[in-house]
Amino acid sequence: MSITHQLALFIDVVQQGSFTKAAALHDMDNSSLSKKIKQLEAKLGVQLLNRSTRSFALTPAGEEILAQAHILVDTLGQINSIADSYQSQPKGILRITSPVYFGQLYLQPIITQFMQRYPEVQISLILDDKKADIIGDHFDLAFRMGKLADSNLIAKKIADTHFAIVASQQFIEQHGEPKTPDELAALPAVVYSNSDFTLDLLRISEQPHGDIFKNYRMRGKLRMSDVNALVSAVSDGLGYTMLDLSNLYQSADELGLVPLLTDHVLSNLDRAIYAIYPHRKQTLLVKEFVNAVVDYIGTPPLWERHVDNYGQLYR
Repeated sequence: MSITHQLALFIDVVQQGSFTKAAALHDMDNSSLSKKIKQLEAKLGVQLLNRSTRSFALTPAGEEILAQAHILVDTLGQINSIADSYQSQPKGILRITSPVYFGQLYLQPIITQFMQRYPEVQISLILDDKKADIIGDHFDLAFRMGKLADSNLIAKKIADTHFAIVASQQFIEQHGEPKTPDELAALPAVVYSNSDFTLDLLRISEQPHGDIFKNYRMRGKLRMSDVNALVSAVSDGLGYTMLDLSNLYQSADELGLVPLLTDHVLSNLDRAIYAIYPHRKQTLLVKEFVNAVVDYIGTPPLWERHVDNYGQLYR
């Protein structure tokens, strides 16, 4: 094993804070990884880590070598990126992370088409609604939904978020159809909530087609982290919800959902769907996959079809 590879393993151990987590990144067992680090220490002639049974700490030499190792590994990564950008067609391994529902509904069919078109490509798709550490977990590409946070990562907007307020006909018959945002906010709601985000805020114009907005907190008597379960609960009449249209796998009509307050202007809360990269210089493989996603989703995005005449609603 080259010293460069050993240094990359050393970086992973420190970034992950655990031999176990770092070993999992490389499909290694702890003992094999520990042996590689000891071989690196022997090759360099210095101790990099002070180990105990449960933890480790960097030695002074380890801290200095870690800083230089980052520079070396980043430089080699940039060299590979430059070489990859001159390839005639995409090839190699692409590691992607995405929210579960977006990956299942949109990325999976794109991946099928992409791999059929480029047979030399290998893809690893990790679906998790919790935000991954893109750099620490060595992802080439991440898809995120929401408001973009400040970071050193590079982002490309795929599409704006498009919301609709929906309820079932059963719910409307039971509670009556709300005519104002105040009436709506008084009704029970089904709210999407996971460890990173809770969608329980309505920002909507006070008057039809108005430009003065007000925030309304939804009465989330039921909170759910699974999109399918949330849509089912709303279809069953347990409450209304503000739904991201990209989370619908079929039309609102087919799901028995009725859009509410469609003559009011509904804010998208500055949320969108983004492709996130760890580095500004992208390989041909990453560029082509992102282009495939953009082409598949389209403009306007394909999920606007889930609500009839959506382009004229909430305006």
